Parts: sequence; C-alpha cells; structure tokens
Amino acid sequence: MAGPAGDDDGAGRRRFLAIATGAATAAGIGAVAGCAKGDGDDGGRRADGKNGAPAPDGKPSAAAGPGFDVKAENARPGHADWAVTKAGPARAVEGFADKVSVLPGESFGLYVSTTAPRFTVSAYRMGWYGGARARLVWRSEALPGVRQPEHTVDSDTRMVRTRWARTTTVETKDWPEGSYLLRLDAQGGEGGQRFVPVTVRSAATAGRTVVVNAVATWQAYNRWGGYGSYDGPGGGFASRSLSVSFDRPYEYDDGAGLFLVYEAPLIALAERLGIPLAYATTTDVAREKRLLEGAAAVLSLGHDEYWSPEQRTHFTAARDAGTNIAILGANCCFRRIRLEASELGPDRTLVCYKSSYAQDPGFKRGHPATVDFRSAPGADPESSLLGVIYDGYPVDAPYVVTNPGHWLFEGTGAKAGDRFEHLVGVEYDKVNTGFTTPRPIEILAHSPVVCEGRPSHQDTAYYTVPSGAGVFATGTMRWVEALDATGDGRSGRNHGLDARSGALTTRVTENLLRVFAAGPAGRSHPAQDNVKAVYGSS
Repeated sequence: MAGPAGDDDGAGRRRFLAIATGAATAAGIGAVAGCAKGDGDDGGRRADGKNGAPAPDGKPSAAAGPGFDVKAENARPGHADWAVTKAGPARAVEGFADKVSVLPGESFGLYVSTTAPRFTVSAYRMGWYGGARARLVWRSEALPGVRQPEHTVDSDTRMVRTRWARTTTVETKDWPEGSYLLRLDAQGGEGGQRFVPVTVRSAATAGRTVVVNAVATWQAYNRWGGYGSYDGPGGGFASRSLSVSFDRPYEYDDGAGLFLVYEAPLIALAERLGIPLAYATTTDVAREKRLLEGAAAVLSLGHDEYWSPEQRTHFTAARDAGTNIAILGANCCFRRIRLEASELGPDRTLVCYKSSYAQDPGFKRGHPATVDFRSAPGADPESSLLGVIYDGYPVDAPYVVTNPGHWLFEGTGAKAGDRFEHLVGVEYDKVNTGFTTPRPIEILAHSPVVCEGRPSHQDTAYYTVPSGAGVFATGTMRWVEALDATGDGRSGRNHGLDARSGALTTRVTENLLRVFAAGPAGRSHPAQDNVKAVYGSS
C-alpha cells in the first residue's frame, strides 16, 4: 500500500488548516475543517470575582465535582454574543494562560499584550445553552493594557519563546467544569478581540463520558511567532520548530486554537443530550495515570493527531478496563510527542522532531523517538488502539453507507449505498489488516476515495474487546464540523456539507453517546466482524 504523504508536505497541511480556521472564524462558529498528510503571585493585578463582575444572571454557579449536573448547567441562560466579531489588527490584543487546565477553584496566570490602554476579560463556558453555545460565567473590570516584549526564537529548536510579565491572576471560584474561552476585549486604541482557551477539568471521571480537548494538536499547528511544527517563515519543512511552547498565544484569527472547528460542535451536542460528562485535556490524560479510571467513555474529538506515549497507554488501559472510546476525527494518535517543562511550568513544551528524531537530545538520553507511531524505531501503529489507520491526504469524497442495519444508524433512515457529499475529507482512515487490527471489527461505511491519484477507501468502524469496551472511529476529519452543517451545500461553509450530512452525523453521534454513556458497549452491542465481506479478504 502506498503510504500517506510524508513529512515534507507539512507546510501545505498547515496552510490548508489556517485557511479553514479563518473561514470558521468568519462564520461566527467553528464550521470548517481540514489538515493534511505553580501559582505564585508575581505582583500582577488580580482579576478575581472580587475585582470583577459576578455571573451575569446573579445566581451561584452549578456545583463542580462528581455531582456536577450538565443538565442543570445548560438550563441556565446562555449568552449568544460570545464570539469574536471584531478581531482588529494582528497584535491589537492577544494572550495565553500559564495552565492549559485547572481544577475548579484553582487559579491561573493570564499573560496579555495589547496596544490598547485598557482591556477586559470575559470567561465563557462553552456548551449548549439552548443553542446559544456559551454562558458568561465571569467578567473582569477594565485592566491596564501593556504591549509585551517581542518573542525570541531558540537557535537549536526554532521554538518561539515569550518572556512576558504576568498580567493578572484569574480565580475560578464557582466556575463549573467545562471547556472555556476567555475573550479579551481591547478598549480604546485600535480595538480588537481574541480568545484564550482554558479547561476547568474534572478531578474524577468515574461513570462519566470524558471530553478531551486536544491541546497538543492545537499547539503543534500553532504558528504564532512565525514557527510551528510544520514550517517556519519561509514555508519549508526544514525550517519547522522541533519543539513548540504553550507559552504563547494561538495564531489563528480568533485565538481559540482548533477548538471551534473540531470540538465545540460535539461539546454542544453532548451537553444537549444531558449525559454525565467530565472534562480534561490531552495533557491531563498523559500526566494522570488514574484519571480515566471508571469512566464510561472517553472522546477524542475532531483533530487529535499528537499524542504522548503516556496518553496512549492510559487510553489503552481504560479500554482494557471497560471504558468505551470514540474517535470522532481521523489521523488520530499519529505523531508521537514528548512533553517537557517550560519556564512557566510542567508539560508546556511539546517536542516532536519527526524524521529528525536522531538529533533529539531526549532521544539520545533514552526517551522514545518523537516520530510517527507507526515508524521505526519503536513502531507501534495507531490501529492497535483505533481499529483504523491513517491512509492519506488530501481527499474530498462522498461518505457511503454500507451497513445501514447497524445500531449506530438507527433512526437515520440511511440505506445501503446512500452517499453524503464531501463528508469524507480532508484526511481519512481505513481498516487495513496489514497493520495490527483488533477483531472483531465492523465496517459501517466504506467510501471510495482517490488520494493523489491512488484509489483507496475510507472506513467508519466499530470493534469490541473482552473487557466489554466498544471503540468507534469515524474515519474522517469532517465528522465534528458536519454536526453544524445545516445549509444547502453550496455556500462553501462546512466544505459544502449539507443538511443531510448534518442530520446523519448528529443522529449517529447521539446513538453513540447514549450507548457509550450506559457502560461497556460490547456487552449489549458486540461487534460482528465483516472485514472479509467488505474487502474480500480477512
């Protein structure tokens, strides 16, 4: 089999993603997808609830912790004016948090640079909220604006470094668990708005479905300061960063990383269903060995490419203990990374040398090579966990249903051979038993594609294991964005996906989440292997 595009196509992959994300920002919500082959106070001004405004509805926030009630939270009034609508000039206002996640009640540092004399911070919890998609949990008073120093670039790794002063400390007292966007609003000067993402994570996940924000992948694609994991200012693969830092803003127009494109639509759907949810980031899963213990299910969202070995180990252990896993994108668990500390704290430097792994000082000290999981040394193809394996980029093809009687298609009205235009793209996965593949595995959709002149197929698949866990993989990166597809398919938004694709993916995802939330899916819905029937060989 011809393999997927190699590392040297990375610049094109990143540029495609930048275009897609910019279009999503213009649309107001995430709507397009694509990618290719310590807490010490340093004297910064505080911005806690005492200095700022309380939650706008004047009610105490829902209790966080194991008793957190997602239904009660989403019954609260939403605030539809959460989006960035006036981005302003490139450096008008931007910032980052010194922690990707905090427990409820913990604080984090906020680092902001702005050309405006003042700015405010508004914390929006992202969810359903009757379709508003967000609730304003807290807003600061006006804070003094400062233009922070220019970044530097490490000569060895081409990692962009900021040495900004902490602007303020944000307290999260009474903030419910969930995925948050902090909106920075410049006041005066050139104006402007930007987001800073942060997760208020769950301390325990037993009995709940865990939403995992793919922060490592957001950062790998981040090119703030001119460098990311795919290319540098000249656009060439050889000029890429070998390490990237979380100590910088996100490049894309709204500052939200990849959250709005690949994650927000799924979170809205899950919260609308009211199933018990927990929240974490890929960094949390990697760091905390027991975080997924007892979880009903764990969700990898639309673009979750960069994994540490620890994250993969903990996902696999959860599966083998009966936790269901849903892979709602493609090209998942593809790059092996290492997380290291930065000056601001642990796990804030993402190391991924790719084909240059032999130059990595960490590899020379005995750490695993930060190369693709399927590649030597230490090859461990992602299919052993996912059931499917990444097969290529770029494609744009119809999604073809081949197993309409499967329980996941219940209520969709789908028939064998039904086609859903543009739903396969821009990267795709397939079942390929030439790699380690768990069995029994069921193929639900088997869509012909042509990738750079090479005929192949995309597969949506479901397998089960002796623990009772079920593992589902969509096999396409456009699944999560399709949840928001309601148009006629001609507007260009959502890659031309239409309302039929939106209805299909929504119903299948609802069926999936409800069954997965009930416990080990394989006990009530065991997979029926059909690889030979689909491919003609086993």
